Amino acid sequence: MTLKIDRNADRQKITLRLSGRLRSEHLGELTQQIQSDQSRIALDLSEVVLVDVEAVRFLNTCEENGIELLHCAPFIREWMRREQDREG
Repeated sequence: MTLKIDRNADRQKITLRLSGRLRSEHLGELTQQIQSDQSRIALDLSEVVLVDVEAVRFLNTCEENGIELLHCAPFIREWMRREQDREG
């Protein structure tokens, strides 16, 4: 399984719904999609089943830059927290 990105827009924000495995090789495409619009962005992670350390660091950066993370699995949140503690 690879990563699938679905884009949904409403008047308030654009939501990128991610499905599958979020790994370092997907971050370039995801970054392009985030930067392609000046609207408020949210990432829906409800169907993400696997991440690697680069993806976790990317998600931390996204959140620091005001991108909302929706439906983030507890194991991803915990890993994000640990990475923040290690870097901070």
